[in-house]
Amino acid sequence: MPDTPKRPDDREVLSSGNGEHERHVQMIAAEFRRGFEAVDEIDRPAVSIFGSARVPEGEHFYNLARDVGREFARAGWAVVTGGGPGIMEAANRGAQEAGGLSVGFNIRLPHEQAANPYTDLSLTFDHFYARKTMFVKAAEGFVIFPGGFGTMDELFESLTLIQVGEIFHFPVVLMDCDYWEEMVRWIRRELLGKRMISPDDLDLLSRTDEPAEAVRIVLEHHELSESKKHHKSPARADARSRKGISA
Repeated sequence: MPDTPKRPDDREVLSSGNGEHERHVQMIAAEFRRGFEAVDEIDRPAVSIFGSARVPEGEHFYNLARDVGREFARAGWAVVTGGGPGIMEAANRGAQEAGGLSVGFNIRLPHEQAANPYTDLSLTFDHFYARKTMFVKAAEGFVIFPGGFGTMDELFESLTLIQVGEIFHFPVVLMDCDYWEEMVRWIRRELLGKRMISPDDLDLLSRTDEPAEAVRIVLEHHELSESKKHHKSPARADARSRKGISA
């Protein structure tokens, strides 16, 4: 059998010459297609859950993510993660333990990020931008656990998409109020204080310590979205129904 051609990763695409553009475009398009087909297999509403890959089993954040995954599964929702260890594993594990649909969208890295064993549907991507698109396409909301740069990237990208009107009724829930407190204060002091954002933008985030509250926030916004589906221009999610960033 002929060898399968190696798919270019992001580093190869960024450093490629003109003669390779067509090949890379075709491979990237094929990866988007595989992602869309995987999302089509999710047969119920879904939430994307993010957080650090460095949190070991047994730690507080691991147990909390496991509880959140379990609660969403009990509510009839699928749980989508980055498919790796830490918070991702915990959320997938909780969903699977509760009999829900557990989805992992992994990424091929120079230092391999091993897929966790708790997914029912999984796909490994070569390109971050294709993978990130699927996190949004699959989900009705994001739940963000403590994490590093990758987690922050997902958080602020989701807020940007809501702010500019690309997605509507899309709740972003921060888990563990204490962990995010200093960031929230910085956003209020620097971004709002220097008029880089508007006061309404502060309502894009919710914070909670309770798994049941995270599920309630996401489900409420999903119900609002469903009720607005027949409107031509759905309004931004009503932040009054949730615990906003100023809380």
